[in-house]
Amino acid sequence: MKRAIAAVTAALLGLAGCTSSGDGDDPAPTGSRTPATSAAVRAELRSAAEATGRAGSARVEATTGVGDSLAMTSEGALAWHDGLTGTLTLTYTGGTLADTMRELGTESMEARYLPDAYYARMGDAFAARAGGRHWVRYPWAELDRLGGTSGAAHLSEQLRGATPDRSVRFLLAAPAARVIGEERVRGIRTTHYTATSQVSDLGDPALREQLERTGVTTRTVDIWVDERDLVVKKAEKGRSATGELTQTAYYDGYGTEVAVREPPAADTQDFKELLATQGTGR
Repeated sequence: MKRAIAAVTAALLGLAGCTSSGDGDDPAPTGSRTPATSAAVRAELRSAAEATGRAGSARVEATTGVGDSLAMTSEGALAWHDGLTGTLTLTYTGGTLADTMRELGTESMEARYLPDAYYARMGDAFAARAGGRHWVRYPWAELDRLGGTSGAAHLSEQLRGATPDRSVRFLLAAPAARVIGEERVRGIRTTHYTATSQVSDLGDPALREQLERTGVTTRTVDIWVDERDLVVKKAEKGRSATGELTQTAYYDGYGTEVAVREPPAADTQDFKELLATQGTGR
C-alpha cells in the first residue's frame, strides 16, 4: 500500500509544474532580445484579456510534458467567470510517472475543478488499495499553504493556469511582449503574440508571487488571438529541477455551458489522508 500511495502522490502532486511551447501549428520563438512592449501591442492584449475574460468558459484540448517524467493530454471544458470550474479527461501518454500510473490501473483520469478544490478520479485498482474510494480531493487553500512542498505549488499553478485568460495576463505583465505576425491555427486567422520573461520581472505582483512558488524562474508564453479577440491557442514553456515543462492548449466553444458536480463524499479521500497513510507505511 505504501508504494502505491507514494506513486500516486508523486504522479498527482508532481503533475507538470509547467508550461510550454509544444507541438503547435507554428514554432514558438527562441526568445531573442526585444524592446519593451509597445502601446499598440499592450492595447491589443488588453482587448484580448477583456474578451476572453468576458466569454467566461471554453472547451479545452491540451498536451503537457514534464521532462522525462510525464506526457499527457487533456480534453474537456472549463469556466473561469466565478472561480475555476470544469471537467477534463487526462490521458497519460508517456514518461516514468505514466508507467507507474498504468501499473496502478489508471491510464486516464477524470479531473473536476470546483471553487474550493480539485478532484482526481483514480481507477478501480487504486481504489481497492485505498479503502474503496476512487476520488482524491485537493483543496486549493491547502495546496497554496504547502507552497513548493511535494510539488503542490506546481499542481496548483498548472491547474489554475489552464484557462486562456491567464496566458494573456502573463503577456500583459511581461516587460517585452511583441507580435510575431498573422498565422492560421486550425484554419482560423489569428495574430501571434509572444513574451519571454524572468518571473521576477513580471509587473503583476500577484501573478509573480504565484509563479515564484513553483520554482520556475523563466517562462515563455505564446498566444494566438482570433478576430474576435479570443485566445484560440496558447503555448508555454519553462524549466524546473525536473526538466523542461511544456504545455500547448487549444480553445474553442467560448461561452459553452459548464456544469460540475462534487463527487460523492463516500467515494472521496482528501490528499492529506493519502500522505498520512504513506507516512504510516500501511
